[in-house]
Amino acid sequence: MDDPSVLEIAQRRGAVLEQIDEAARRAGRDSGGVSIVAVTKGHAVDMARAAVEAGLATLGENRVQEAATKIPAVAGASWHLVGPLQSNKARRAVELFDVIESVDSVDLARRLDRLAAELRPGQTLAVLLQVNVDADPAKAGFEPSDLEAALAEVLALSNLEVRGLMTVGRQVARPEDARPTFQALRGLGERLRSGHPALGAELSMGMSDDYPVAIEEGATIVRIGRALFGERRAVR
Repeated sequence: MDDPSVLEIAQRRGAVLEQIDEAARRAGRDSGGVSIVAVTKGHAVDMARAAVEAGLATLGENRVQEAATKIPAVAGASWHLVGPLQSNKARRAVELFDVIESVDSVDLARRLDRLAAELRPGQTLAVLLQVNVDADPAKAGFEPSDLEAALAEVLALSNLEVRGLMTVGRQVARPEDARPTFQALRGLGERLRSGHPALGAELSMGMSDDYPVAIEEGATIVRIGRALFGERRAVR
């Protein structure tokens, strides 16, 4: 099967936006408060360029190495790192990405803070704190209690702008089954901000299978790949 054209991606974007509008309406929210990160993991540079042409201005990658081949070749996009970040890739990530959504430890936050001071003096690095709200041993992220204990230290890192929280949902048979995960992240964010108002209000949660449920539960960022681009292929 051929890769989708710009027109096909634009049509899929329109369908996703309709779903976002409907989910926001069900929750009594303004759909303008929800942004799409179009995840180009596993797709070629040409697909990323087509996404921008189709109106998707924010793109996401899971791996620093793959992103390093795409970001310099794609004009007009901002880029989020949405996959796990190893400390030895942190420098390159700070050089490449506008937002790092997968800060999952105090040590990584400290390292990014130091690198941001070195590589982008006078400009903060936007990050989200990844939380393993389901206590899933297969998932990365802060345990909620650990994040609560560490949050003041992370927020004090002057070269980071902590915009909010992110989670990776469980693999579930039905989208509705993901709702407890999204409720848990929203509730955690509300509790943490009550004591730490410097924590941003972003909630990055929900992907192609379950993003309407995530929006009903307060998602402000949804990370969507397959619904926009189809199944992943080897990067060419």
